[in-house]
Amino acid sequence: MLIKLAWKSTLNRKASVTLTLVTIAISVMLLLAVERVRQDAKSSFANTISGTDLIVGARTGDIQLLLSSVFRIGHANNAVQWQSYEYIKAQRGVAWSIPISLGDSHKGFAVLGTDDNYFKHYQYGKKQHLTFKAGRAFHNPQEVVLGATVAKQLGYKLGQKIVISHGMGNTSFHHHDDNPLVISGILAATGTPVDKTLHVPLSAIEKMHSTGHSKTSRQISRPQHTANHDDEHEHEHEHEHEHEHEHEHGSTNNSALLHNLNSTPGDLIGSTKQITAFLLGFESPLYTLQVRRNINLYKDEPLLAIMPGVTLRELWAMLDIVEKILLLITLAVVLISLLGMLTSLLATLNQRRRELAILRSVGARPWHIFTLLVSEAILITVLGCIFGVALFYALLIAAQSALQSQFGVVLSFSPLSAYELTLLSVIIGAGTLIGAIPAARAYFYSLADGMQIKT
Repeated sequence: MLIKLAWKSTLNRKASVTLTLVTIAISVMLLLAVERVRQDAKSSFANTISGTDLIVGARTGDIQLLLSSVFRIGHANNAVQWQSYEYIKAQRGVAWSIPISLGDSHKGFAVLGTDDNYFKHYQYGKKQHLTFKAGRAFHNPQEVVLGATVAKQLGYKLGQKIVISHGMGNTSFHHHDDNPLVISGILAATGTPVDKTLHVPLSAIEKMHSTGHSKTSRQISRPQHTANHDDEHEHEHEHEHEHEHEHEHGSTNNSALLHNLNSTPGDLIGSTKQITAFLLGFESPLYTLQVRRNINLYKDEPLLAIMPGVTLRELWAMLDIVEKILLLITLAVVLISLLGMLTSLLATLNQRRRELAILRSVGARPWHIFTLLVSEAILITVLGCIFGVALFYALLIAAQSALQSQFGVVLSFSPLSAYELTLLSVIIGAGTLIGAIPAARAYFYSLADGMQIKT
């Protein structure tokens, strides 16, 4: 009877109860959204690379090597000699190796030089291999494989020719337009930096740079008094030439497309002398620590070997303060919404004195009144949590694809976890305690207090 009475009493105060419900629902949605993004961002971050035992590069900081080789952030200070790479990959226990060469770009997207082992052994997520949405891996130095985001944002298709630029960034003063590359494949989306990367053979990098260096040396030998004017003119000319060049190759006909994709396999390594870093996988985890120690003590050149899983956890620990601040802000929003409910209940309590006195006159005891008001608070809080969960899943559906494509965060559309359910139970418990405050005041109201006519 008290529950039924609490429901009817709540419906009788539609305006104030609706505002309280909306406030609680929005705060619950924000709390669950922040928590889900925090957990899934951590998972996506940790799963950027998997199945790789060691990342080896020139001696620098662990996190700097991880950021440059995996996330394409920053630059490696030094390179690794190809002889060192050949020596280390021949060590006992090494199952596979992937060379990586960075330093070029295309319209702001990183270009990564590698070999066919990249498509065979590189893994992300829960040891998932790379798959092709269209086309195939490169066969020779004239081909390039695009990540999903690159192809989508730039509108590229198989068979088109593109021009790589020297240096990282959106603006480059030197384009390798004398060595255009044909798109042979487009990778399926992974939610990792692979999606924003163009993959080319190491021999293509070596070929472009050997041509680029000779051109650069000719430019340096020009007279000094004409350098600035010529640079500006050449920069404009290169941009115009690049657009014309891409427009020309963008209109590739079907016969040319078929010819490009059926190209003859060629040398993917060439005469490469240096690389940025390389990945190693071992036949057994027992070899990892031993080889890592040998690499860090390598005498021919200063090298550093890191375990990506360990370094990823160290990097995320540096961001721990940020996620704690987000969680505290969201909890503050929930607390404010509950305090709003308390304000609403206290404000309506004086208006309900006569109602409560009538209940007392027909036999309701003080504990009945207390239970009635607490039940109303619980009912409002539970309904707010239910609507908040519904809003949370609606937001999840709306933002899932955008977060994956823009930030690489893969949100899991799954039932509420035990931790999330615990958060909801804490909110309901807090709503019950807050509802007990006006209920305690009503408990001590006398029958005559509510029946008096106040002037």
